[in-house]
Amino acid sequence: MIEEIMALDDIVKKDPRAVAALERHGVHDLDLLQIDPWSTGTLPIDGIDARRRIIRASAYVRTFPEDNGYARPVGNLVFVIDCNEQSVAAIIEGDPIPVPPESGNYDVDSVGPLRTDLRPLEITQPDGPSFTLDGHVIERQRWRLHAHIDTVEGLVISDVSYLDGDRRRSVLHRASISEMVVPYGDTSDDFYFRNVFDAGEYNLGKTVGSLSLGCDCLGEIRYLDAVPADESGVPHTVTNAICLHEEDYGILWKHWNFRYTDQAEVRRSRRFVVSAIHTIGNYEYGFFWYFYLDGTIQFEAKLTGIVQTRAIAPGATPQFRSPCGPATGRTQPPAPVQHAAGPGSRRPRQHRRGSRRGGHADRTGQSLRQRHRGAQDPDRQRTGQPPDVRPAHRTHLEDHQPRRAQPPRRTGRLQARTLRRPDLAGGPGQRSRPTAEFARTHLWVTRYSPTELHAAGDYPNQHPGDGIGEWVKQERDLLNTDVVLWHTFGTSHLPRPENWPIMPCDYVGFSLKPAGFFDRNPSLDVPPPAGHGTAHCAPGHEPGTEQAS
Repeated sequence: MIEEIMALDDIVKKDPRAVAALERHGVHDLDLLQIDPWSTGTLPIDGIDARRRIIRASAYVRTFPEDNGYARPVGNLVFVIDCNEQSVAAIIEGDPIPVPPESGNYDVDSVGPLRTDLRPLEITQPDGPSFTLDGHVIERQRWRLHAHIDTVEGLVISDVSYLDGDRRRSVLHRASISEMVVPYGDTSDDFYFRNVFDAGEYNLGKTVGSLSLGCDCLGEIRYLDAVPADESGVPHTVTNAICLHEEDYGILWKHWNFRYTDQAEVRRSRRFVVSAIHTIGNYEYGFFWYFYLDGTIQFEAKLTGIVQTRAIAPGATPQFRSPCGPATGRTQPPAPVQHAAGPGSRRPRQHRRGSRRGGHADRTGQSLRQRHRGAQDPDRQRTGQPPDVRPAHRTHLEDHQPRRAQPPRRTGRLQARTLRRPDLAGGPGQRSRPTAEFARTHLWVTRYSPTELHAAGDYPNQHPGDGIGEWVKQERDLLNTDVVLWHTFGTSHLPRPENWPIMPCDYVGFSLKPAGFFDRNPSLDVPPPAGHGTAHCAPGHEPGTEQAS
């Protein structure tokens, strides 16, 4: 689909009806016109056969090639493209709205004087990093894992194991972001259909970018290339697609036995980072997997880029948007995201990610356990009875209750700790609902099947519904077998003026902590921090005195 999308500019610019519509909306110079595609799902279009392969497209005006076109959206105008015929099938048009006048550029030459008091921060490892590479297999501080870019899912971590003493123990078979759905919170004719599936429709692996030392990654860096394939199966290489490095992460553990000594025992935490950044149209998704010295695994998505925009008429009050400039408003998915022009506004949107984690902890048969935490009956507490731990016997759907956290637990395995359900905006009739059934709840557990990789199914575009919602109907047994945990997480983005013209990173993710996997704290053997310059982890540092580092 991504290859077809790249041909949209010429299709629109060569269609006489499209050119005439653009002129009615004040666009006469097509050389710098920017056309952005949007998958259309199963929502009907008057006069269009639902069996046709359709993409809708919006237009943005640039004044030079590198200009930020999202500052000047063409309002009330949508082109319907037939992918098979490679032609404009229909034009959805409302009253013309003036194209916003202001630019939205954010490069060094456009923003004016830069700060002069931000001093350099250098990160060095004189003896090199504490990890080794063998192709795409990485070993670092007892962890071993494989990292690569999948054409659909983007960054994938697999074959994760941990060296516990002299025994290498399997932790995760495969972990990825199997799908992302981004529904926008705007009911206008040129926005209501925007509910994209970034993995299944646009293919995250095809959108991965090449990373830059000192910008995307800082420190002692190693890179891995990616080799995604196009729609014909032809591979191409993206250099430096995956970044590998280590980060200091503050205190790992500390205690001062003040009764007997004036010196505390403290260790520094250091995490190993595997990351890639995917650019999808106006938006960037940074995928970061962290591996810690205490056996914790964490995933973090960093959301940045340019918020989606829509023009609004001068003097109009945007219902679903927040203004970002004269005649422009940003827009975003069902948490409203907006950017409008005319005046202007941003639109609300939601980002829902379905993560897929295949088990294999110690490669034994697995079962799901739920531990119910919260206030107990007083009699039960006095008798010392443990909290409820219940097995899940069949394909499992867990609905979050705000006052009772119910994280899943597989006894003696990694425990997911930050499983919070994101409510998917929109009612049952919304385009994203049937296909994004995975986003209806925060946690699913299914029996392992090698063909079930994508939470919304293999081909969500214009599909009435597939994926987890269909698989769970089989009610397969979950006891003492390989299981897959699907965790839905995300954020609702209500745009702010501070998100324009480029959005500071927003963060969302989850962590997996060992619960009974080890006999005790596995980071006890981490050595004390070495001295840095004249600063040491020892007595003698007076409060307020300056120390070298």
